Order: sequence, then C-alpha cells, then structure tokens
Amino acid sequence: MRSIKTRIRLIGGTFARGVHPADSKQLSGQARIEILPTPPQLLLPVIQHLGSPAEPVVKPKEQVSQGQLVAKPASFVSAGVHSPVSGIAGMLTVTTLPNGRHMKAVPVAAEGDQPLAGQALWDDVYGGDWPTGNLQQYAPGRIVQSVRDAGIVGMGGAAFPTHVKLARNEKRPIQTLLINGCECEPYLTADYWLMLQGPCAIVSGALLAQRACGAERVIIAIEDNKPSAIDSMRTAARGTGIDIAVVRTKYPQGGERQLTIAVLGKEVPTGGLPLDVGAVVLNVATSAAVARAVIRGKPLTHRIITISGAGIKNPKNLLVPIGASYSDLIAYAGGLTDDAVRVISGGPMMGFAISDLGTPITKGTSGITVLTEQDVRQAGETPCVRCGRCVDVCPLGLVPTKMALAARHKDWELARRYQLQACCECGCCGYICPARIPLVQLIRMGKVQMTRE
Repeated sequence: MRSIKTRIRLIGGTFARGVHPADSKQLSGQARIEILPTPPQLLLPVIQHLGSPAEPVVKPKEQVSQGQLVAKPASFVSAGVHSPVSGIAGMLTVTTLPNGRHMKAVPVAAEGDQPLAGQALWDDVYGGDWPTGNLQQYAPGRIVQSVRDAGIVGMGGAAFPTHVKLARNEKRPIQTLLINGCECEPYLTADYWLMLQGPCAIVSGALLAQRACGAERVIIAIEDNKPSAIDSMRTAARGTGIDIAVVRTKYPQGGERQLTIAVLGKEVPTGGLPLDVGAVVLNVATSAAVARAVIRGKPLTHRIITISGAGIKNPKNLLVPIGASYSDLIAYAGGLTDDAVRVISGGPMMGFAISDLGTPITKGTSGITVLTEQDVRQAGETPCVRCGRCVDVCPLGLVPTKMALAARHKDWELARRYQLQACCECGCCGYICPARIPLVQLIRMGKVQMTRE
C-alpha cells in the first residue's frame, strides 16, 4: 500500500564519470516567469518530436481557434501540432530547425483579442487547483488518449511522444515513474521556476501518469543545488505518497540513463530504454502538461523557456507560445549586447548554434543561450593527444575520440564497433578535450551520414 507521507530521500545519488561545468544559473535564477505578449505571427513546424512528421490539416486563409489542431499525428510515434493563438492560417512553408533539418511549417497570424493571454493564460496552463485525490475517474487508457490528443512530447529536450511512454505493456511492467527536475544544463532555469511557481500541476500530472503506466511508485528527482525547488515540491507532494529524491549536482545528471542509476541504482543497457529496467522518466514540464491535457482538456501550445547568457541584456524565464521566433524572445529580453556573437538553441552543452533568429520555438526548446566573444574565445583544434579524458568523463562509458574519428573518415564499420548511435550527445567529451576537437559535432554528423549511407 502506498504511504500517505511524502519522503525526502537524501540519497546523494549520482552516476559514474560526468563533468562539473560552471552552471551560470545566477543570470536567470532570480527571474520569475513572465508571460510573453502574443507575437503577431507564429510558425508551427509539423515535426517537433522524435518520430513521423505530423500532417497539416488546415488550409491557407482558414480561420483557426486557440488550441485547434493544425497538423495531425501521422503514426503511433508522432505528435499533433495545435495553434497557440486564434487567427488565420497561412500557406504551408518550410523552415530550418536548430538541428539543421528543413521541415514544413504552418504559419498562423494572430488576430483580435486572444481567449487566453497574460495572467489568464498562466492560470489556465499552470495556475488554479490541481486535484491529487479521486483520480480513479480517469481510466489509464483515457489518460493516454488525452495525452496523445494534446500532442504532448518530452519537454526536457528529447521530445519523444509522451503517450508512447505511458501506454501499458503487460509484458514489461513499470515499477517506478521518475519525474526529472534536475535541469543540469548550464544557464537554464525554466524547470526550476516551474517547480517554484507551478508545483501542484507537476504533482497532479505525475499521479495521472502513474495511473496511466501502472507504476508502483513515483519519485521526483532534484539536484541538491536547488533547495527552494526541493522545499516547493515537498510541500506540493505532501500526502500523495510521492517521494522526493535529492541527487548530487553533476552534469548530465538529468539524462534518463544517468538518472536511473543515481536514483534507482539500475543501469539501462546500451541502446536500451528506462523501460528495460522497469522505469518511465518524464520531465517536470511534461508532467504539468499531462495534468492540463487530462484535467482541463487542453493541448500543448505553450512552454516555459529560459533566455540567458552574458550576451542577452535582461535574462528571463518566459511562458511563450510554441511557434514564436527566437527574435521575439530576444527582443522582449532587451536585445543582444554589443559583444554577443553566438545564439544557442538550448544550453551550451547540448544545444545547437543558430544563425537565423526567425527560427521558431518548438515543444522541445528549453532555452536560448547567448554567448559573448569572451565566452567562445578558445584555442584552435589540435591533433588528439590520446590523453583519454573524453573516455574518463563519458557517462555511458563510450570512447568519444574513436567515434569522432570514425565519423570524420566515414568509417561506419568502426563507428558501429564503438557504438556511435548509443551516444547521448551530452557534450562532456567536447567540454573536457584539451585539443578542442569538436567531438559532439562530429558524432552528430556521423549519425546522420551513417543512417543515410
């Protein structure tokens, strides 16, 4: 029987290897979440997730309402796209995503007063009452269907369709639902502030997700450098039976494979999933989105994003509509500093540098990091000295220098031997490399080319 108490497990859990980069979270760490005013134009890519692209279902000049489906899922591993605003759909176009992929997108021009904006939007997405009892009225299958209808994907960065994770598999029962509140990427504080300002939505969503996947227990994992978030989540989870696990601060503690080791002491097999060790992992923002979808019947149309770095004038945490441009957020944060030289989608460890600030925000965009010339100044690449530091810090126990060498020379047999596809692209190897070899970029390039060839 589940305990009615909420326990804080000061387990100090961690994983082997990893790195300790400067977290730089002080820049936006004191910035409460603000609501971005509705931009006049949004651009909605038909793929914002792992899996098949969604299929557009609206025509040019068609009137769309806030929350309306504009692109339907094309397969089981896919996710629909909904309009965050009421307005007029434009002609289907093509946009370039931060990872360099060209993808069809549906433009939507906002029109008139929006049904939900400002404080009313916040109240609908994260505010108000969120039940934690009498959830038996929500059948597991109904929860999964609501999550699918809402187009929810992992909001920690991976963007895997959430309904796939929550669908029960009787042959592979789930013992533990892990809610990931670590947010280990430097600069980013969006999840931190969600845990402070919207903890009840996270808890309610976690209980619904538990009911859907059949997990025996729920654990919310938070790094020990976030004491205020720990206290906030403990208070919100009181009486629900949810445990709070405090884990050590280390990068990439928020990775699924690292989190299952730190909290459960279970190692996910190479090439496997947390499902293989009886676990499902959801980001805290994903959990809150589940609550909104099931209880309020609302799709995923907005998310919280950190915009930070020494190259931005006023670092902020913002609730923004999906499809807003990077330039919309940068302008609201006061613009770029004179010495800003690099805009990154995400954080500096796993993010992608972008050149087009008209790029749209997607469901998987966790932040925007703007670096200055001083931040990026470094010595040029030199030959590998076989120091082994990349191997010492790789949280998956891989050999990054061999994988990068194989990718650079298109030696796919060698790449397979060293399990190129198993790399999680966390960036630890590139961070520690004294030769400044672009290991992660080479590995990413290798994955794409190996799949094509």
